[in-house]
Amino acid sequence: MSSYHIDQIDQKILSFLVKNARKPFLEIARECNVSGAAIHQRVKRMENNGIITGSQILVKPQAIGLNVCAFINMTISEANRYNEVVESLKQIPEIVECHFVTGRSSLLLKVYCLDNDHLMDIILNTIQKIPYVQSTETMISLHQSIERQIWVKDLSRKPIL
Repeated sequence: MSSYHIDQIDQKILSFLVKNARKPFLEIARECNVSGAAIHQRVKRMENNGIITGSQILVKPQAIGLNVCAFINMTISEANRYNEVVESLKQIPEIVECHFVTGRSSLLLKVYCLDNDHLMDIILNTIQKIPYVQSTETMISLHQSIERQIWVKDLSRKPIL
């Protein structure tokens, strides 16, 4: 993969697509003062260079009955078993994110469950039974105050003073 330089137009395209991946390319083209074909070409180039890795539909977990969001700090007993542990975690559909982190824990998991009983079952009967899982510490999210995709700097906007 070659090195690709993101210019001001690419930044603007990304900022529109992050806010709404379904925004028509012609609308983006009008906002960027370029042709629709130029937007298609630039998006394709960013996909080919791994800057854009796809688009997806986001589902509100609560809308489908997943009423508990929890974060689990997990410590593994042997650091060199990280890949094995992660492969086991990938088999648990309730886990939607897994991060290898610094600090006292080895991994940080984000989990969605139906209720607290479901969460307890996943922790006790699934996660803690994975070989090399030494300990877990769970925090339940009471409210999500901010939800967004990554911030894409739009170079064309003036800073607010």
